[in-house]
Amino acid sequence: MNSPTPTRLTIPQYAMALAHVASLRSEDPFRKVGAVALDYDNRVIGTAYNGLAPGFNADPSFWQDRDRRRKYMIHAEVNLCSLFTRGNARLIACTTKPCTSCMQMLCAYGVQEIYYRDDYELSEADAISELYRVQLLQLGDYPLIVAPFESQTTPAQVESPGATSA
Repeated sequence: MNSPTPTRLTIPQYAMALAHVASLRSEDPFRKVGAVALDYDNRVIGTAYNGLAPGFNADPSFWQDRDRRRKYMIHAEVNLCSLFTRGNARLIACTTKPCTSCMQMLCAYGVQEIYYRDDYELSEADAISELYRVQLLQLGDYPLIVAPFESQTTPAQVESPGATSA
């Protein structure tokens, strides 16, 4: 007998899909990063994305110079860690590999599993995860929600990463 095709997402896939959806809220036109934290019962603690401090509305010209605004951007992982206390989050999923500082912070918060979709070559996250024995894995196989922001008449569609649209 053939086994039925699995229709239920794994916990890491579920977390990564939620992180992707959170990234859609980012106001950064260059890099949209989302993150999600799950507790030890695989319940969502919170979602976050990169952006400016809550309540701050930048002038549209602010977004034109990436290098000028970079120092003001708050990383998704920083925003996420503001939602839980040390030892409460078991798993973090981020759409981009954590930078060196964010990886250090996640280790300090006691996170044991970190999944990411896109690599970030400047990060020392691999060395940090090895030293602190934190599982750091790239995960690209999860449902990807594509939101057509240019056209308000086309409904959002669900695709697998790497899939092409007709």
